[in-house]
Amino acid sequence: MEDLTMPEQPYDLAERLLEYAARVIRLTEQMHRTPAGVHVAGQLLRSGTAPLPQHAEAQAAESRRDFVHKMKIGLKELRETDRWLRLTQRVPLIDKPERVDPLIQETDELIRIFVSSVRTAAGRSAP
Repeated sequence: MEDLTMPEQPYDLAERLLEYAARVIRLTEQMHRTPAGVHVAGQLLRSGTAPLPQHAEAQAAESRRDFVHKMKIGLKELRETDRWLRLTQRVPLIDKPERVDPLIQETDELIRIFVSSVRTAAGRSAP
């Protein structure tokens, strides 16, 4: 089974999101191939890999408002991913559900980073 734990966390958010997406992919590849497992794996794969390109789009934003919008989309995807991860663990849809804990923790940390970034950027654009 692949290791789902996070290596020492890089300060570069793009690299951190790349590693996060890779961990989500590795998790979905370990999920049981039942109808529920296939469904949740697909949803988790979509939402868990989406913050990486959303962050890239935010970096190329045309305005502060556009940046905030794209970061909010990434934030929504992270929150959705958190729910799919918790469901994966609750059912469970992998052999060792406790192995999802570090990924849930990383999701929470990324949510906090995105929230902070949105608040900072939105606060700067306020009149």
